[in-house]
Amino acid sequence: MNDQHDHGALGDAEYAEFMELASEEGFDAEEVEGAIEEAGHGPLPVLAVVGRPNVGKSTLVNRIIGRREAVVEDKPGVTRDRVTYEAEWAGRRFKIVDTGGWEQDVLGIDASVAAQAEFAIEAADACLFVVDATVGATDTDEAVVRLLRRAGKPVVLAANKVDGQSGEADASTLWSLGLGEPFPVSSLHGRGTGDLLDEVLKKLPEAPEQRFGNAVGGPRRIALIGRPNVGKSSLLNKVANEDRVVVNELAGTTRDPVDELIELGGVTWKFVDTAGIRKKVHLQEGADYYASLRTAAAVEKAEVAVILIDTTDNISVQDQRIITMAVESGRAIVIAYNKWDELDEERRYYLEREIETEMQQVAWAPRVNVSAKTGRHMEKLVPAIETALAGWETRVPTGRLNAFLGEIVAAHPHPIRGGKQPRILFGTQAGTKPPRFVLFASGFLEAGYRRFIERRLREEFGFEGTPIHISVRVREKRGRKK
Repeated sequence: MNDQHDHGALGDAEYAEFMELASEEGFDAEEVEGAIEEAGHGPLPVLAVVGRPNVGKSTLVNRIIGRREAVVEDKPGVTRDRVTYEAEWAGRRFKIVDTGGWEQDVLGIDASVAAQAEFAIEAADACLFVVDATVGATDTDEAVVRLLRRAGKPVVLAANKVDGQSGEADASTLWSLGLGEPFPVSSLHGRGTGDLLDEVLKKLPEAPEQRFGNAVGGPRRIALIGRPNVGKSSLLNKVANEDRVVVNELAGTTRDPVDELIELGGVTWKFVDTAGIRKKVHLQEGADYYASLRTAAAVEKAEVAVILIDTTDNISVQDQRIITMAVESGRAIVIAYNKWDELDEERRYYLEREIETEMQQVAWAPRVNVSAKTGRHMEKLVPAIETALAGWETRVPTGRLNAFLGEIVAAHPHPIRGGKQPRILFGTQAGTKPPRFVLFASGFLEAGYRRFIERRLREEFGFEGTPIHISVRVREKRGRKK
């Protein structure tokens, strides 16, 4: 049957039954379809903001996301906790990767511009190239143009620092870069950003191309992530050498030979190692920034993030940030506790206490205790990755989900607030990779109750190794007002 609607994860019969249920509960068909479509979208399109230091990239990012999150300082090399943000324009959501503020003289102009931009460009669906219109095109800008051309991604050119009519002429000189029309903007005052974002939306796909599982049966992508010196490269080498099978440095797509095709347990996997290059960087703040940019890019391209934790050290704020980045990106997750063979009884005791308190947000992730050095428990890595992928792709039929929700509401109703008791009326799973649910309710569901629902979903259906996204649509009151 050729159906006109995109039902996300729902089949035709299931969809018809579901819409009938929605109608009985007083939900408008358009409202329900909109909620399913919104919840069902997979990864958001990614926009990389690139350009040389001090052209106002971070200020522009703040302007686009509508809040001061990207650190803005009048010197390059400012350390940031995050480099990826979520933005919305004209009802469409997308991700921004800010590549601003990295010290440009660490490796020489060409190499450092390439280093800061390449990872972001590679993981992006489109690029926003920011140039300082008051300075004009510099040699460094030309280097970025060459990078963008090589990557072949759609580009929007922003001529920044055009604060008034007089600056328009400066902007028009940037046609010479050969990237099409320069859009004059002032990231400081917001001038011209609306037109710029309209153009950005034209270049971004409605939904990004799936960067994982390129072909049916193609190698699944695994990102090894963790703070510097946690043993990522050692783990990759041990995994590759242990089995003595296919180790292949892929040329072309990545300028860095860090993607390894490795056969494990009779299956070929593609490992994306996020360690490396930092050795040449002497400025610590630049190194930290570069590491987080590289990690964000690797996670964007992966299906599973294997997060390495150094067990000989306390679980740090940096570990927590990396975990949050992986969870927010919606990837399947495995936690590998490395250097396990180096622990004495006392450290093991305190580590278990730390894991209980510090790792609560990923208590659902498979855990392996490994040693990259000795190869201890390496055989447990693949089953853990397969478990996480299975959880990531799990789909619960709507009928079964609603029977489960009905039981929960009967046994554990939402607390009464302000004389009212919101109720979950029905729900559906709108997508997988990761599992995304949309619940339709009679009133606002508190965060604590949503967490309770997530916990029960995991107990009932597994979802081991995957984040779960739950969105709630509240029934609008029609007609009479109470």
